[in-house]
Amino acid sequence: MSFWRSLVGKLWATIICLVAVVLITVGLFLLPYIDSNFANSGAIKRLFMYACMIGFSLTTFFALFLFTKITQPMQQVIEAANNIRRGQYGTRLNLRTSDEIGQLATSFNHMAAELEENIRSLNHEKGHLSSVLRSMTDPVITFDNEGHVILTNPHGQKLLETWSDLNLEHQEESDAGQESKLAVFSAVPLPLRPLFMDTLSQGGDQRANVHVRQGVWSVHMAPLYSEDHIRGAVAVLRDVTEEVRLEKMRRDFVANVSHEIRTPLSMMQGYSEALLDGMASSPEERNELVQVIHDESLRMGRLVKDLLDLARMEAGHTDMMMGQVDMGELLDRIYRKFSVRAKERDIILDLHRPEGLLVLKSADMDKLEQVLTNLLDNAFRHTPADKQISILTDSVVLEGRRYIEIAIRDQGAGIHPDDLPFIFERFYKADKARVRGESGGTGLGLAIVKNIVESHHGQIFAASKLGEGTTFTLRLPVEKQ
Repeated sequence: MSFWRSLVGKLWATIICLVAVVLITVGLFLLPYIDSNFANSGAIKRLFMYACMIGFSLTTFFALFLFTKITQPMQQVIEAANNIRRGQYGTRLNLRTSDEIGQLATSFNHMAAELEENIRSLNHEKGHLSSVLRSMTDPVITFDNEGHVILTNPHGQKLLETWSDLNLEHQEESDAGQESKLAVFSAVPLPLRPLFMDTLSQGGDQRANVHVRQGVWSVHMAPLYSEDHIRGAVAVLRDVTEEVRLEKMRRDFVANVSHEIRTPLSMMQGYSEALLDGMASSPEERNELVQVIHDESLRMGRLVKDLLDLARMEAGHTDMMMGQVDMGELLDRIYRKFSVRAKERDIILDLHRPEGLLVLKSADMDKLEQVLTNLLDNAFRHTPADKQISILTDSVVLEGRRYIEIAIRDQGAGIHPDDLPFIFERFYKADKARVRGESGGTGLGLAIVKNIVESHHGQIFAASKLGEGTTFTLRLPVEKQ
């Protein structure tokens, strides 16, 4: 800092000016008086000049003394304050005096120490919060009251990027006014805008499930307060798509099981009541009613058995007797078993397999026989007379792995394309395109087939065309997985 801009410099200049004015004023009045009343006026004038010079010298010395004791320490305080302002919180003053400057330096050092400790604590809390946010698997997004994002974690940032291209149209005409309000918060993702507005207007926590594309998100949004005013909102999101899907599957499962069991129970109850009421007038009618009750009990028993098998498979408790399996021998046995049924139904059954061994290194023969039996049973059930069912077998190599590929192709009514993606779900029956025979299935066969194939690390898929038939293809890895 320049001396003349400092407080001491200005004080020294002021004192010099005042002394000069006083001396000049006194000199104007005294000099004529000295000349007229003293014989040795020159010596007195010289003494007066020496006194003036000594006075100015003492004033300058006093100014330098003040500059050293006041201005320089104050400059150190100013420099230290600037260092604190620039973020150098470890700055301290080394002024050891007992005057006010020393007290100021001591207070400054205490203030800097407290400030450094507070900043360290804030940085620690900020780092802790940042670590917590980064470790959270749920997206967290914080908005200000204008809808701008002020804080987010990596999952939240990824979600914002994913939702950035959501379509903003699809609004009902009745909601046009609401949409104009929502457009104000253009930085808030479209699915969160209604919840954000409710949070700002009502001031309480808001919860809702938001459907975005093919997913479902559970959103919990809470307001952020600054004293008594809402300054924004924080949203915590969680992907509950799988939970919603499982809940729907549970409800559908209960409904389907109830429906499947209710039908045979109703028939058994009705026919048993008919027997009790004596409605069977002849032994033949009585035997017919008893046979219906017996068939329905067997059907309900198959349903319960399939449910238990499927539950064990999905829980991973299936007992698999893994060993080497000759698929050629298994296919021959399956072919012989269904040849009699094919002759009875006037259906042509063909088996095509290449020459040589078709061996799986690790598989369960009984489970694979159950798979093939179920698929062929479905094919016979939906294929009319004079049509053909083919069993095609081959060895293929995909992505460096060798598989045995088995295709079961029928010439039935086919499956509608809308039903095709769901045929492996429990209780799903594509009755719209297939005509069931006299003995309907439980709707669990294909679900069991899929679980068995996947437990062998294989794949199964279906292709169908209405009026031309359906092909089920399964691939089983040759090598042990």
